[in-house]
Amino acid sequence: MKFVVSSTELYACLQSVSRVMGNKTTLPVLDNFLFNLHDNVLKITASDLETTLVSSMSVENVERDGDVAVPSKLLLDTLKEFPEQPLIIIIDPSSLVAEISWATGKFNVPCVAADEYPQTPTVDPDKVHAFDIDASMLLEGISKTIFATGDDELRPTMNGVYFDRKDDGLTFVASDAHKLVRYRLANMTAAEPCSFILPKKPAGLLKSLLLKENNPVAIEFDDKKATFTLSRFKMSCRLIEGLFPAYNSVIPTNNPNKIIVDRVEILTAVRRVSVFSNQASNLIKLKISGNEINISAQDLDFSVSANERVNCRYDGEDIEIGFKSSFLAEILNNLPSSNVSLELADSSRAGLLLPFENENPDEDLLMLLMPMVIGV
Repeated sequence: MKFVVSSTELYACLQSVSRVMGNKTTLPVLDNFLFNLHDNVLKITASDLETTLVSSMSVENVERDGDVAVPSKLLLDTLKEFPEQPLIIIIDPSSLVAEISWATGKFNVPCVAADEYPQTPTVDPDKVHAFDIDASMLLEGISKTIFATGDDELRPTMNGVYFDRKDDGLTFVASDAHKLVRYRLANMTAAEPCSFILPKKPAGLLKSLLLKENNPVAIEFDDKKATFTLSRFKMSCRLIEGLFPAYNSVIPTNNPNKIIVDRVEILTAVRRVSVFSNQASNLIKLKISGNEINISAQDLDFSVSANERVNCRYDGEDIEIGFKSSFLAEILNNLPSSNVSLELADSSRAGLLLPFENENPDEDLLMLLMPMVIGV
């Protein structure tokens, strides 16, 4: 196995796929990259058993094809110190030693037989669902929802992003039971309903890969696995099995109290006032009256308090409601418009936050936040 490759291109490729690797692996072989060299194309694979990421790159002066697993840490730590230059990589299949040389030196690293590396999981062709989606749309769907995913081992179905494709479009949903985000693309309809739950880790990996992707992404999935095929990467992962909660049923539909407010103004006010909230509860109160929101917080244990007024447009009766400040700030930070609409029914029901300006009629974004008990 012999080929020539650019040092910076190889390092960038290795760095991208290494994001899938865990700090502690159950199999020692997973501390390696799998190299597959065939027809002047080098495929580099990294895996943590749950998620597998494969990248492809062109190489030159290939003399012998082959497959081998190469130590990841040694390669990454060494290649990050290299300027751009060609590297000659020779791997002896009998001794399983890789020799990497350049104009002024060389180093040798021990390798592992390729057949010890776990096989990449494949989607069951008899149960497969498939569709293509524009990379920017997929990036938007994951970016707008991933922050709301849960971390509850007792409710694993809420620890990922839910893809729900029906005749009204493709909906991305995430919830941790305190907050919920629903983002729908009306132009991604499907005659046959299909859905899956993408775990948080592969969703985050996919988000980072999509930032530099311009071509459509091919998605294939069955009831246990999913594959995302990009221009230079292919990610396969195990899905979260089980039924995602009926998210539409928890969204209140009758909300007579509607506030329109500058997003940055209320976000910065919430952040300032939250400094004085109780550290255990992070409770802040919003008292809406007339065209004004009074935001207040106090921590009786330390005898500190704060309040701030924010102007708004309000249509409804006077109302006071409590929210966890960190959740409210997180939602406001992830809404894309300059003004936001806050819709409330009463102080005991969830509040809806929506972008007031929506430039794309095919997009529908809704964020929900459960209230906290204000107390006497």
